[in-house]
Amino acid sequence: MASPVSQFEVDDIQVRYHPNSGCPTQVYHLDYRCGPGAPAALPKVDPEPWRPFRTHIDFEVAELAHEAALTHEQTDRFIKLIHRSRCELFMLRNRKDMWDMWDAASFKLTPFTKEEVVVPFQGVDQTFPFFHHSLWDWVVDLLQDPEVGPHFVFDAQQLSKFDGKKFVRYIHEPWTANAFWEHQSKIPSDGKPLSIFVLEDNKAKLSSFGHAKGYPIVAQCANLPAAVRNGEGLGGGRVVGWLPIVKEDKKHSKKPAFINFKNAVWHTSFLTLLACLALLSKLGSPVRCWDDVVRTFYPIILILSADYEEQVVMALIRGLMGKFPCPVCLIPREELSKGLNTYRLRSSGDAKALHSTTTEVREQVLSSESLRDVDNAFDTMEHTDVYQALSFNKLHFNDEGKFNHLWMELQKWITNSGQQAAMIIYIASFKSFPRWQNLNHFDQVVSISFADGTKYEDISKLIVFAAHNVFKHDLDPQAYLLLRCIWSYVEFNTYASLEVHTEDTIRDGRNTLLELTELMDIYIKDTADLLEKSWNFPKMHLSAHLFNNIEAKGVTRNYNTKPNEKMHGPLKDAYQDHTNFKNFAEQILRYNHDSLVAEYIRSKMECLDVQNFGSSIVPDPLEADSDGLESTEPTDVQHFSLGSQQATKSFAEIEAANAGDVAFDQFQIKLNEFLNRAFAANGIPFPNGRRIQLAANDMITKFRFIKVSYESLVDWRISMDYLRCNPMFHGSPRYNCVILQAESGPIFAKLLLVLTCIVGDVTYPIALTLSYDQPVGARPWKDKDFKFWRVKVKPRASAECFSVQSIIRSCVLAEDSSRANEFLVVDTTDTDIFL
Repeated sequence: MASPVSQFEVDDIQVRYHPNSGCPTQVYHLDYRCGPGAPAALPKVDPEPWRPFRTHIDFEVAELAHEAALTHEQTDRFIKLIHRSRCELFMLRNRKDMWDMWDAASFKLTPFTKEEVVVPFQGVDQTFPFFHHSLWDWVVDLLQDPEVGPHFVFDAQQLSKFDGKKFVRYIHEPWTANAFWEHQSKIPSDGKPLSIFVLEDNKAKLSSFGHAKGYPIVAQCANLPAAVRNGEGLGGGRVVGWLPIVKEDKKHSKKPAFINFKNAVWHTSFLTLLACLALLSKLGSPVRCWDDVVRTFYPIILILSADYEEQVVMALIRGLMGKFPCPVCLIPREELSKGLNTYRLRSSGDAKALHSTTTEVREQVLSSESLRDVDNAFDTMEHTDVYQALSFNKLHFNDEGKFNHLWMELQKWITNSGQQAAMIIYIASFKSFPRWQNLNHFDQVVSISFADGTKYEDISKLIVFAAHNVFKHDLDPQAYLLLRCIWSYVEFNTYASLEVHTEDTIRDGRNTLLELTELMDIYIKDTADLLEKSWNFPKMHLSAHLFNNIEAKGVTRNYNTKPNEKMHGPLKDAYQDHTNFKNFAEQILRYNHDSLVAEYIRSKMECLDVQNFGSSIVPDPLEADSDGLESTEPTDVQHFSLGSQQATKSFAEIEAANAGDVAFDQFQIKLNEFLNRAFAANGIPFPNGRRIQLAANDMITKFRFIKVSYESLVDWRISMDYLRCNPMFHGSPRYNCVILQAESGPIFAKLLLVLTCIVGDVTYPIALTLSYDQPVGARPWKDKDFKFWRVKVKPRASAECFSVQSIIRSCVLAEDSSRANEFLVVDTTDTDIFL
């Protein structure tokens, strides 16, 4: 971390620590960024991390057999083969010996336990198995681990960035938001908040036809940075429980008593899960951490994240058909589509107070606030308010909720407009849309639905650019208004996705939500006679709580279930490959635990390798050049690197290969003119004091890949773009567009050729580009309605050269088929280009 500075400069970061931390307020230069990382010092390394496996190779063989789901016979054959050809001491004798080792290794991390949950129904006790980890032992594992421990943050912080006049507060991680600060203020001054997330998704389908289901509970620790808790390994999200699923009974199903019984089973199970934390949340508990420092921790359930149906159970409200279906506030059911009004927030304190009232008063209040007559498990946790902990789930509430509703509504308008409208949207727009990293490219979109919320998110980013020529504001006013609603939704959803929020972006996000609400009110009123499906549904309303959530608990990635949905695949694989399909919960959880133990041992072995043999870091596969050719890394001097190098060719060969393409006419002359201008403008000495005159037989080297680094406007960290200039990449041409720093200012351009040429003894990276800075002229009215950024491409013959150093970042341009040579800047592909 940089040393504190005495004078404020633009972008300086101020860190105000909670008073109980004992740390004074500090100001750092921007290299502090969004928070400190783990110390650079290597943790203490276990010299034999594979134990209780007797040798290194014993563990590796057992790990491979575990991952490959070998049968009993295959495991024994595999072990026998290893014994026949050994170059390292191998001591596993057979699969039973290997299983004994897994049993012994399971205690390296907190294992699952099984308890019986007993809940009465109609006077008869019903018993259910509940599998769970001790939440306290799990978090102690993290606190004592030398790799995970240094990432912990124990004290609340308020972060601000200097804009030249004042410090503007910003929020990202939970400890930078308000609830963490408030919790630290409530506990003794020598205590530390230990904030736990409970991220519970809906029931996971384990079999192909959904007959077998699981109900996992996933937990994360809010004291760890998002990159750790949303990542792989010990510090990431972990399955900590497996809730019982109450079978439906036709005789009782949907009756209030049976619904209350199912809720009671859920909360009794959760009461068992929270039992190890309840007393500690009041009294605290000392833990000797990885750094040999004893700290006293007070646990709190800071965040609960799940789909609406699960939040209904957590909050013990009566759901869709109740008078007040919101789990957070008391908005009447008939007002759900009207987001401008505010309503009284629910409070655990109010719910707890009902225990001291008479039965008559209790029933009256429960009915008036749509609550169920079941004890809430979270009431046992000191300082935990279940209604405040419930958090905005962007995946389920926006992508699969509000937008899904908007998308179905738009599909009806497209269908009513005829086949031609669907063809324009798909053929002329979606199919021809430039392919982009981390953005789904759709083969079909108009008439189908998806189970994946990510696909809905990507459709929302593109649909206005695809449909704006189909619906006219004068001919199709209602459909056009719906498109405006969708565009406003996309802006709102992008604000919801920001990885860092400032006071300014929160204000702008609230204004965008207000605009969306007003547009939706007009649309709902104008289409009341055509209404087929009610807009009064909870996910329409829940966005009203989003920005309060951000101020209280940090940005939405802190409570998005999307990172944990990747656990469904391994759980399903475990069901298919590692169970006998009977009483499968225990078998799945045992495999899940063994996988985590294997990952834990593997990480310790890698640390040992680093200590013994030096760095063992391998390149991030996401950063690898997909052409399979190496690229250099960006440096401080140049913010780019070139990859996918091609054979060296002469200017004459390049021009011959591109004969007929006017962009390459007189390419050699264009490059000479550019180099001479650049040398003169930048004061670079000309070789031998003479102007540059590259000849037709001079050689250049082509590249098809560029890695560009730039500072993000969202979180001020260094981000990376991967650019293609390739005539055939995964079956289709890929020539990315970029933002260039030209003499007149930033412009948009398309890459046509990336090369290096040698002048004197220096190699210069050059890009031949086609600029989009032609005057547009009169803009259509829709540009204002949809806030389009319209650009016009120059004639192809005007292609010109730029230094690759001039590339700021990549971008996407979508052609507007209604206006020749004009394109729209797609500023919805990521949060950075949106800002």
